Amino acid sequence: MSRVGKKPIPIPEGVTVQISPSAVEVTGPHGTLRQPLPPGVLVEVNDGTLEAKLERDDRALSKFHGLGRSLVANAVTGVSKGFKKELDIVGIGYRAKATGRQLTLALGYSHPVLFDIPEGIGVTVDKQTHLVVSGVDRQAVGQVAADIRRLRKPDPYKQKGIRYTGEVLKKKVGKTGA
Repeated sequence: MSRVGKKPIPIPEGVTVQISPSAVEVTGPHGTLRQPLPPGVLVEVNDGTLEAKLERDDRALSKFHGLGRSLVANAVTGVSKGFKKELDIVGIGYRAKATGRQLTLALGYSHPVLFDIPEGIGVTVDKQTHLVVSGVDRQAVGQVAADIRRLRKPDPYKQKGIRYTGEVLKKKVGKTGA
């Protein structure tokens, strides 16, 4: 049995859960998510909490126990609170502007970089150099933030580029002129 898989998932106020054999559908104030379950994992409702159980006691299935519980817990958290990732743009002349479902980034290239924002994800720009990626699906929010960061990774020498807020970079020393 997985330590993570044993933990119950509290169901917050205003969140409803529909359980089918292969998936769990969670509806809350921020939206609806349908989370497919890994093979061999069942989810049950007990006294206002969700519990992940295995179909049978099998070592091959036990590796999915914690995974199934974490996926359902992330869906419950996403529809009740939502997820967000924050990015900082560092560099002279580097900036961002959101227009509709598109993000326009000036990242030191000869042309502006256009990034299409996927459905279900929101991107807000603060002070032209601070981005907040938010949404209901944790995996999608992380993937969009990683895709934006990939447009101009932080440079280890000059420390310029797009980085997560709070990310600490190890600065490399350049060549010495001796």
